[in-house]
Amino acid sequence: MAVRNVQNYIDGRFVSSSSPKQLDVHNPATGDVIGRVPLSTAAEVDAAVQAAKRAFDGWRRTPPVKRAQHLYKFKFLLEEHFEELAKSITAEHGKTVDESRGSLRRAIECVEVAIGIPTLMKGEALEDAGPSIDVMAMRRPLGVFAAITPFNFPIMVPLWFLPFAVATGNTFVLKPSEQVPMSMQRVFELLEQCAFPPGVINMVNGQKEAVDAILSHPDIKGVSFVGSSPVAKYIYETGAQNGKRVQALGGAKNFLVIMPDADMEKSVAAAVESCFGCAGERCLAGSVILAVGQAHEMLRERVVEAAKKIRVGDGLDPAVTMGPVISAKHKERVLSYIQKGIDEGAKLLLDGREIGKKENGYFVGPTVFADVDPSMVIAREEIFGPVICISKVDSLEEAMRIIEGHPLGNTTSIFTSSGKAARDFQYNVAVSMVGINVGVPAPMAYFGFGGTRGSFFGDTKAHGQESLNFYTDKRVIINRWFS
Repeated sequence: MAVRNVQNYIDGRFVSSSSPKQLDVHNPATGDVIGRVPLSTAAEVDAAVQAAKRAFDGWRRTPPVKRAQHLYKFKFLLEEHFEELAKSITAEHGKTVDESRGSLRRAIECVEVAIGIPTLMKGEALEDAGPSIDVMAMRRPLGVFAAITPFNFPIMVPLWFLPFAVATGNTFVLKPSEQVPMSMQRVFELLEQCAFPPGVINMVNGQKEAVDAILSHPDIKGVSFVGSSPVAKYIYETGAQNGKRVQALGGAKNFLVIMPDADMEKSVAAAVESCFGCAGERCLAGSVILAVGQAHEMLRERVVEAAKKIRVGDGLDPAVTMGPVISAKHKERVLSYIQKGIDEGAKLLLDGREIGKKENGYFVGPTVFADVDPSMVIAREEIFGPVICISKVDSLEEAMRIIEGHPLGNTTSIFTSSGKAARDFQYNVAVSMVGINVGVPAPMAYFGFGGTRGSFFGDTKAHGQESLNFYTDKRVIINRWFS
């Protein structure tokens, strides 16, 4: 693949950054440089915001049904270039092509939901709310919004935000991850064909300088973020101090509870896919299996055998079922956690470190620990890699206490054939996204998406109706006419 220089997209056209600073973009499966991304300046962020600000008045006056037409065209182009985009995701992120296809399908689903904006954005009215008084409420866009997105889903996560922001009549500035900028570069080439007015959509590549410029810019009304919890907290606090709406989705340590009455074969398969899919680099990935009572002995060897069947390699190879992690630095981070687990006394049932010694890319093989105490570092901190921790607990109540005692709370699942256990779990566990016999409980785009505790900072989450609430203000109008 030829090395490509990534550009910004400002005011309806691609422009080269004026910054002398660049980063290499690597293919994680080979370590090869496939692109170079600029580290744009605060001035370039301002240029994008000013373009968005100029475009806002005309865009917000565009009828929602006409705004939706641009998104119809966008959906058509995403479908037309589906395989190309999936391979682009794999080339810069490393996940398998099937995983890339799945994430791209989710991205298109968000566009599909946003296309329904003429219905979704309708307001409310009440006649005779008082004597000769009528009341109505209408949703109105606010202005310029921005999103700061992560490396693990190069197209999907940006499209959690962009379609909803522009469908509701706002204008938009995206700062994609500097580790995976190539796929969104291609997406913006497709967006350029959708005849959005100049300034409605903008993209500025960069690192912390660009992020801080977004958070402090007085003309940005709101910011969306997905990433680690420490950064999410920083984004939330800084953005809120500058008077912005902020939705900051943070990290995770997701627990999978397996009951003795679960369908063990199907439950183990779902748990292993949850933990090792996308090499564990997703915020809904399972991380700790809490095996209740007799389930512990029933699943330990099954988990190891299922993990051994995973084929690690270049995600572009259709026979591969798990790709590399994102970078050499992240690989070393994951390896350090494996060593911590050994040092803490957890039992290493399957060691994934050897695979990485045989490959040129950033590979870590499936790794399984047993006898993991909830107090251990590997059970507490987010590893974001292909590592499963298995802990034995005596009861469902103990499992829920462990889950609720953790500072993060993105998602959790239970595997059981008992309706009572499932209802007790979904009713009592203090986590916002809950799965019943589902390894990755990812809500559809027409439901809200977001965690709790240290996994989410803000009041309004992503997707569906939550997006409508975030991107619009409800103006209430009270009418009385004197006769």
